[in-house]
Amino acid sequence: MNVSTLPTLRTPRFPRANGWLSALLRSVLIALLAVAIFGPLLNMLIWTVAEAWYFPNKLPLRWGFQFWGRVFRPEAGAMVALWTSVTIALMTVVLSLLVSIPAGYALSRRNLPLRSLFLLVFLLPQAFPAIAVHMNIARMFYGLGLNGTLWGVMLVHAIQGLVFSVWIASASFAAVNEEQVEAARNLGATPWRAFLNVSLPLAAPGLMASAIFVFLISLDEFSGTFFVGVPDVRTLPLTMLNAALEGNYQIASITALLLLVPSILFMLFVERFLKADVLAKVGT
Repeated sequence: MNVSTLPTLRTPRFPRANGWLSALLRSVLIALLAVAIFGPLLNMLIWTVAEAWYFPNKLPLRWGFQFWGRVFRPEAGAMVALWTSVTIALMTVVLSLLVSIPAGYALSRRNLPLRSLFLLVFLLPQAFPAIAVHMNIARMFYGLGLNGTLWGVMLVHAIQGLVFSVWIASASFAAVNEEQVEAARNLGATPWRAFLNVSLPLAAPGLMASAIFVFLISLDEFSGTFFVGVPDVRTLPLTMLNAALEGNYQIASITALLLLVPSILFMLFVERFLKADVLAKVGT
Protein backbone atom coordinates (compact mmCIF):
# COMPACT_ATOMS: atom_id res chain seq x y z
CA MET A 1 0.00 0.00 0.00
CA ASN A 2 1.28 3.40 -0.90
CA VAL A 3 1.81 5.55 2.19
CA SER A 4 0.64 8.65 0.36
CA THR A 5 -2.81 7.13 -0.05
CA LEU A 6 -3.42 6.80 3.71
CA PRO A 7 -6.00 9.24 5.10
CA THR A 8 -4.60 12.24 6.87
CA LEU A 9 -5.48 12.45 10.59
CA ARG A 10 -6.40 15.93 11.80
CA THR A 11 -6.12 17.12 15.40
CA PRO A 12 -9.47 18.17 16.88
CA ARG A 13 -9.80 21.86 17.62
CA PHE A 14 -11.38 21.51 21.04
CA PRO A 15 -8.62 23.45 22.85
CA ARG A 16 -9.28 26.52 20.70
CA ALA A 17 -13.03 26.20 21.35
CA ASN A 18 -12.36 25.90 25.07
CA GLY A 19 -10.25 29.05 24.89
CA TRP A 20 -13.07 31.02 23.30
CA LEU A 21 -15.50 29.67 25.88
CA SER A 22 -13.22 30.66 28.78
CA ALA A 23 -12.80 34.14 27.33
CA LEU A 24 -16.56 34.48 26.95
CA LEU A 25 -17.18 33.37 30.54
CA ARG A 26 -14.56 35.81 31.83
CA SER A 27 -16.15 38.65 29.88
CA VAL A 28 -19.59 37.81 31.25
CA LEU A 29 -18.28 37.64 34.82
CA ILE A 30 -16.46 40.97 34.45
CA ALA A 31 -19.60 42.57 33.02
CA LEU A 32 -21.73 41.24 35.88
CA LEU A 33 -19.19 42.47 38.42
CA ALA A 34 -19.14 45.91 36.80
CA VAL A 35 -22.94 46.09 36.91
CA ALA A 36 -22.98 45.01 40.57
CA ILE A 37 -20.41 47.66 41.53
CA PHE A 38 -21.25 50.60 39.28
CA GLY A 39 -24.97 49.94 38.76
CA PRO A 40 -26.08 51.31 42.15
CA LEU A 41 -23.68 54.24 41.82
CA LEU A 42 -25.05 55.10 38.39
CA ASN A 43 -28.60 54.85 39.70
CA MET A 44 -27.70 57.17 42.56
CA LEU A 45 -26.14 59.70 40.19
CA ILE A 46 -29.25 59.68 38.01
CA TRP A 47 -31.47 60.30 41.06
CA THR A 48 -29.40 63.36 41.98
CA VAL A 49 -30.45 65.11 38.74
CA ALA A 50 -33.92 63.57 38.32
CA GLU A 51 -36.73 66.05 39.00
CA ALA A 52 -39.49 63.62 37.95
CA TRP A 53 -39.06 59.85 37.65
CA TYR A 54 -42.00 57.47 37.88
CA PHE A 55 -42.48 53.77 37.30
CA PRO A 56 -42.40 52.17 34.70
CA ASN A 57 -40.19 54.77 32.96
CA LYS A 58 -36.60 53.61 32.58
CA LEU A 59 -35.21 57.15 32.73
CA PRO A 60 -36.35 60.37 34.44
CA LEU A 61 -39.09 62.35 32.76
CA ARG A 62 -37.50 65.65 33.77
CA TRP A 63 -33.87 66.44 34.54
CA GLY A 64 -32.45 69.28 36.59
CA PHE A 65 -30.78 70.48 39.78
CA GLN A 66 -33.88 71.58 41.64
CA PHE A 67 -33.30 69.24 44.59
CA TRP A 68 -29.70 70.36 44.99
CA GLY A 69 -31.01 73.76 45.96
CA ARG A 70 -33.33 72.17 48.51
CA VAL A 71 -30.51 70.23 50.12
CA PHE A 72 -28.27 73.25 50.53
CA ARG A 73 -30.96 75.57 51.87
CA PRO A 74 -30.37 76.53 55.53
CA GLU A 75 -33.81 75.32 56.64
CA ALA A 76 -33.12 71.85 55.20
CA GLY A 77 -30.47 71.27 57.84
CA ALA A 78 -28.25 69.13 55.60
CA MET A 79 -25.21 71.36 55.97
CA VAL A 80 -25.67 71.51 59.74
CA ALA A 81 -25.88 67.71 59.76
CA LEU A 82 -22.73 67.53 57.64
CA TRP A 83 -20.89 69.83 60.03
CA THR A 84 -22.08 67.76 62.99
CA SER A 85 -20.89 64.56 61.29
CA VAL A 86 -17.47 66.05 60.56
CA THR A 87 -17.14 67.41 64.11
CA ILE A 88 -17.98 64.03 65.67
CA ALA A 89 -15.63 62.26 63.24
CA LEU A 90 -12.74 64.58 64.13
CA MET A 91 -13.38 64.11 67.85
CA THR A 92 -13.43 60.35 67.31
CA VAL A 93 -10.13 60.48 65.44
CA VAL A 94 -8.44 62.43 68.25
CA LEU A 95 -9.69 60.02 70.91
CA SER A 96 -8.75 56.97 68.86
CA LEU A 97 -5.22 58.24 68.24
CA LEU A 98 -4.74 59.07 71.92
CA VAL A 99 -5.51 55.44 72.69
CA SER A 100 -4.08 53.66 69.65
CA ILE A 101 -0.62 55.29 69.57
CA PRO A 102 0.52 54.11 73.03
CA ALA A 103 -1.47 50.87 72.71
CA GLY A 104 -0.13 50.16 69.23
CA TYR A 105 3.44 50.91 70.29
CA ALA A 106 3.16 48.53 73.24
CA LEU A 107 1.44 45.80 71.20
CA SER A 108 4.08 46.01 68.47
CA ARG A 109 6.51 44.40 70.91
CA ARG A 110 6.05 40.67 70.47
CA ASN A 111 7.43 39.89 73.92
CA LEU A 112 4.56 41.75 75.59
CA PRO A 113 2.68 39.41 77.97
CA LEU A 114 -0.86 38.54 76.84
CA ARG A 115 -0.29 40.48 73.59
CA SER A 116 -2.64 38.28 71.57
CA LEU A 117 -5.32 38.61 74.23
CA PHE A 118 -5.15 42.41 74.14
CA LEU A 119 -5.44 42.40 70.33
CA LEU A 120 -8.43 40.08 70.63
CA VAL A 121 -10.13 42.41 73.12
CA PHE A 122 -10.19 45.20 70.54
CA LEU A 123 -11.98 42.85 68.14
CA LEU A 124 -14.77 41.95 70.58
CA PRO A 125 -17.12 44.82 69.55
CA GLN A 126 -17.10 43.40 66.01
CA ALA A 127 -18.01 39.89 67.22
CA PHE A 128 -21.59 40.89 68.11
CA PRO A 129 -24.38 42.54 66.08
CA ALA A 130 -23.86 46.29 66.07
CA ILE A 131 -27.51 47.04 66.88
CA ALA A 132 -27.45 44.86 70.00
CA VAL A 133 -24.21 46.50 71.18
CA HIS A 134 -25.49 50.00 70.56
CA MET A 135 -28.82 49.36 72.29
CA ASN A 136 -27.05 48.28 75.48
CA ILE A 137 -24.59 51.16 75.26
CA ALA A 138 -27.54 53.54 74.94
CA ARG A 139 -29.03 52.15 78.17
CA MET A 140 -25.72 52.64 79.98
CA PHE A 141 -25.25 56.16 78.59
CA TYR A 142 -28.78 57.12 79.65
CA GLY A 143 -27.81 56.61 83.28
CA LEU A 144 -24.63 58.64 82.74
CA GLY A 145 -26.40 61.52 81.02
CA LEU A 146 -24.54 61.00 77.73
CA ASN A 147 -27.60 60.34 75.55
CA GLY A 148 -28.30 63.11 73.09
CA THR A 149 -24.78 64.60 73.37
CA LEU A 150 -21.89 64.85 70.95
CA TRP A 151 -19.62 63.23 73.53
CA GLY A 152 -21.88 60.21 73.82
CA VAL A 153 -22.06 59.72 70.05
CA MET A 154 -18.29 60.20 69.79
CA LEU A 155 -17.67 57.47 72.38
CA VAL A 156 -19.92 55.05 70.47
CA HIS A 157 -18.09 55.78 67.23
CA ALA A 158 -14.73 55.33 68.97
CA ILE A 159 -15.70 51.81 70.04
CA GLN A 160 -16.00 50.87 66.37
CA GLY A 161 -12.97 52.87 65.25
CA LEU A 162 -10.54 51.58 67.87
CA VAL A 163 -10.62 48.13 66.26
CA PHE A 164 -8.94 49.43 63.10
CA SER A 165 -6.95 52.17 64.82
CA VAL A 166 -5.17 49.92 67.31
CA TRP A 167 -4.47 47.09 64.87
CA ILE A 168 -3.10 49.41 62.17
CA ALA A 169 -1.05 51.36 64.72
CA SER A 170 0.40 48.10 66.03
CA ALA A 171 1.33 47.03 62.50
CA SER A 172 2.85 50.45 61.76
CA PHE A 173 5.12 50.40 64.79
CA ALA A 174 6.03 46.74 64.12
CA ALA A 175 7.21 47.78 60.65
CA VAL A 176 9.72 50.24 62.14
CA ASN A 177 13.31 49.06 61.79
CA GLU A 178 14.60 48.36 65.29
CA GLU A 179 18.18 49.03 64.18
CA GLN A 180 17.37 52.71 63.67
CA VAL A 181 15.88 52.94 67.14
CA GLU A 182 18.90 51.21 68.65
CA ALA A 183 21.21 53.57 66.75
CA ALA A 184 19.43 56.56 68.27
CA ARG A 185 19.72 55.00 71.73
CA ASN A 186 23.46 54.37 71.22
CA LEU A 187 23.90 58.06 70.36
CA GLY A 188 22.48 59.00 73.74
CA ALA A 189 18.78 59.45 73.02
CA THR A 190 16.38 58.58 75.82
CA PRO A 191 13.58 56.06 75.11
CA TRP A 192 11.06 58.93 74.92
CA ARG A 193 13.24 60.96 72.53
CA ALA A 194 13.92 57.90 70.36
CA PHE A 195 10.17 57.33 70.18
CA LEU A 196 9.44 60.93 69.17
CA ASN A 197 12.30 61.31 66.67
CA VAL A 198 12.50 57.81 65.17
CA SER A 199 9.59 55.46 65.84
CA LEU A 200 6.73 57.97 65.57
CA PRO A 201 7.85 59.60 62.28
CA LEU A 202 8.47 56.22 60.66
CA ALA A 203 5.06 54.94 61.79
CA ALA A 204 3.30 58.19 60.80
CA PRO A 205 2.02 56.99 57.37
CA GLY A 206 0.23 54.05 58.94
CA LEU A 207 -1.10 56.23 61.75
CA MET A 208 -2.43 58.73 59.21
CA ALA A 209 -4.17 55.94 57.31
CA SER A 210 -5.57 54.71 60.64
CA ALA A 211 -6.95 58.18 61.33
CA ILE A 212 -8.65 58.25 57.93
CA PHE A 213 -10.15 54.81 58.58
CA VAL A 214 -11.62 56.03 61.87
CA PHE A 215 -12.84 59.27 60.28
CA LEU A 216 -14.76 57.42 57.57
CA ILE A 217 -16.18 54.87 60.01
CA SER A 218 -17.48 57.69 62.18
CA LEU A 219 -18.75 59.67 59.20
CA ASP A 220 -20.83 56.70 57.97
CA GLU A 221 -21.93 55.37 61.36
CA PHE A 222 -25.71 55.16 61.69
CA SER A 223 -26.97 52.73 64.32
CA GLY A 224 -24.80 54.07 67.14
CA THR A 225 -25.85 57.64 66.37
CA PHE A 226 -29.50 56.59 66.19
CA PHE A 227 -29.61 54.88 69.58
CA VAL A 228 -27.42 57.36 71.46
CA GLY A 229 -27.87 60.69 69.66
CA VAL A 230 -31.51 60.88 68.45
CA PRO A 231 -33.30 63.30 68.57
CA ASP A 232 -30.76 65.89 69.72
CA VAL A 233 -27.83 64.89 67.49
CA ARG A 234 -28.54 64.78 63.77
CA THR A 235 -25.83 63.55 61.40
CA LEU A 236 -25.75 63.21 57.63
CA PRO A 237 -26.47 59.43 57.57
CA LEU A 238 -29.58 60.05 59.68
CA THR A 239 -30.65 62.78 57.27
CA MET A 240 -30.17 60.41 54.34
CA LEU A 241 -32.25 57.67 56.00
CA ASN A 242 -35.08 60.06 56.87
CA ALA A 243 -35.19 61.32 53.29
CA ALA A 244 -35.27 57.76 51.92
CA LEU A 245 -38.05 56.69 54.31
CA GLU A 246 -40.11 59.70 53.23
CA GLY A 247 -39.65 58.81 49.55
CA ASN A 248 -37.37 61.77 48.80
CA TYR A 249 -34.91 59.68 46.80
CA GLN A 250 -33.35 62.75 45.17
CA ILE A 251 -32.38 64.26 48.52
CA ALA A 252 -31.23 60.87 49.83
CA SER A 253 -29.04 60.37 46.73
CA ILE A 254 -27.50 63.83 46.98
CA THR A 255 -26.74 63.20 50.65
CA ALA A 256 -25.19 59.83 49.79
CA LEU A 257 -23.04 61.54 47.16
CA LEU A 258 -21.75 63.96 49.79
CA LEU A 259 -20.77 60.97 51.93
CA LEU A 260 -19.08 59.30 48.95
CA VAL A 261 -16.54 62.07 48.38
CA PRO A 262 -14.46 61.37 51.55
CA SER A 263 -14.40 57.67 50.67
CA ILE A 264 -12.82 58.40 47.28
CA LEU A 265 -10.26 60.72 48.86
CA PHE A 266 -9.53 57.99 51.40
CA MET A 267 -8.80 55.42 48.69
CA LEU A 268 -6.30 57.77 47.07
CA PHE A 269 -4.72 58.49 50.44
CA VAL A 270 -4.32 54.83 51.38
CA GLU A 271 -2.82 53.97 48.01
CA ARG A 272 -0.11 56.55 48.60
CA PHE A 273 0.67 56.16 52.31
CA LEU A 274 -0.35 52.68 53.50
CA LYS A 275 2.22 50.30 52.06
CA ALA A 276 1.94 46.53 51.69
CA ASP A 277 4.62 45.84 54.31
CA VAL A 278 2.50 47.64 56.91
CA LEU A 279 -0.66 45.73 55.99
CA ALA A 280 1.22 42.43 56.08
CA LYS A 281 2.06 42.93 59.75
CA VAL A 282 -1.52 43.54 60.93
CA GLY A 283 -2.27 41.07 63.69
CA THR A 284 1.19 39.46 63.66
